[in-house]
Amino acid sequence: MLSRISLVTLGVDDLERSLRFYRDGLGLKTEGIVGTEFEHGAVAFFELHGGLRLALWPRASLAHDSGLPVAKPSATELSLGHNVTSRAEVDTVMDEARRAGATIVKPAQDTFWGGYAGYFQDPDGHLWEVAWNPAWTLPE
Repeated sequence: MLSRISLVTLGVDDLERSLRFYRDGLGLKTEGIVGTEFEHGAVAFFELHGGLRLALWPRASLAHDSGLPVAKPSATELSLGHNVTSRAEVDTVMDEARRAGATIVKPAQDTFWGGYAGYFQDPDGHLWEVAWNPAWTLPE
């Protein structure tokens, strides 16, 4: 399989609240909620670096489309990694997330693998790791 992951979709409980968190709080660019003319179609897309997109879609719509029942969310099933270029940038992003309404799960600190990282949860409990890895060079 070629790794062509181009979209990460997060199931959310309140699309408007999640839109405000990611757009207004974290500053991600979006055209807002689209697809409201379709039953189970309302979604918000965000352009991320490198062509990746983030989608916010109501949990009920994701369950309907996949044919699976809505299940109880678990923050430890998946984490999204946001890698940055310095320790200071980790602190900046963590503070930005906190001001946007995120719950800081683990404040930024030195890691066992030689980097610096922290964790936060968005309003729906999705887990984000903000990390600086001195062994990785990130594209501009």
